[in-house]
Amino acid sequence: MTENCCHKESEHKHKKTGFDPILHGSLLVIASTLILYFSGLEIPYVPDFSRAVIELLSRMWWGIVLGIIFVGFMSKIPREYFSAILGRGDTFGGIIRAAIAGLFLDLCSHGILMIGAKLYERGASLAQVMTFLIASPWNSLSLTIILFALIGLKWTLIYIAGSALIAILTGMVYMALTKAGKLPDNPHTQPKTSDDFNLKQDAKKRLSTFKPSGQFFKDVGLSGLKESKMIIKWLLFGVIIAAAIRSFVPTDIFSDWFGPTLVGLLLTLVATTIIEVCSEGSAPIASELVTRANAPGNGFAFLMAGVATDYTEMLVIREFTKSWKIALLLPLVTVPQVLVLGYIMNGF
Repeated sequence: MTENCCHKESEHKHKKTGFDPILHGSLLVIASTLILYFSGLEIPYVPDFSRAVIELLSRMWWGIVLGIIFVGFMSKIPREYFSAILGRGDTFGGIIRAAIAGLFLDLCSHGILMIGAKLYERGASLAQVMTFLIASPWNSLSLTIILFALIGLKWTLIYIAGSALIAILTGMVYMALTKAGKLPDNPHTQPKTSDDFNLKQDAKKRLSTFKPSGQFFKDVGLSGLKESKMIIKWLLFGVIIAAAIRSFVPTDIFSDWFGPTLVGLLLTLVATTIIEVCSEGSAPIASELVTRANAPGNGFAFLMAGVATDYTEMLVIREFTKSWKIALLLPLVTVPQVLVLGYIMNGF
């Protein structure tokens, strides 16, 4: 898409910023630790922490990169396209569309946060964005295939159905609260797309004049990087917290402590709340809960509650919505649903 394809928005200008304590502080901690680690100096706790940082970054980097690229391309797409694809954000059909989009988009939880923030900026309703974020993180195609191998087809399909149900119900709650005036609606939401608007014809017309160029892809990369900055800083902060916890909390204790009981389910919820694990890292742990602890409901809770109670995600949601109420409502609405479905699954 050429410049004539871009939707020029005067209100979307980036302000120059100086030192960001979260972003630059996190980079400083990570860089300093890695330098000490590779220097070979024997400093207590540094090797374990550094290895945890390296492992987390090695799992996250591709999702972050793809997220930046997608955000860059999304900035070139007119708002009308998002309205046409997602439908009205204040209807059940719009919630279903957002859930389907979340289920099929192949990105990890860290990349999906960038897409969710961009969808919000491009006018998707608050309910649709929350539905999208809940449905998406561990349901990527690649991770679903991995789960097939780890826990089998039956439980993978049950997990997908359970996560879709929670995403849709949560979206309906957000929609109802927004309509009631209890939550602020997305200020970026545009009026309903005209019935005369034909997405297919408009896209065909724009693509007919599109000539890819180095400058276009450069703009995509720079725009994606700039607009993803607020997400990346919290992801790096989350890496530091997660690495510190993972350095002292071995994952093999899960199979001993978290059996298919209500206590085991509650302990799983506590563990997944305090341990920041990306979607790829959560799959092997969840499979251990299913196969070794014989607690499929706990495995589901670990995957889903990790998303619902992820402090990085809540910080990012607060960042792009400017509302702590919206962010903190996420675990309040989703966690009870996760516990109920997890308890039912443990009964099979």
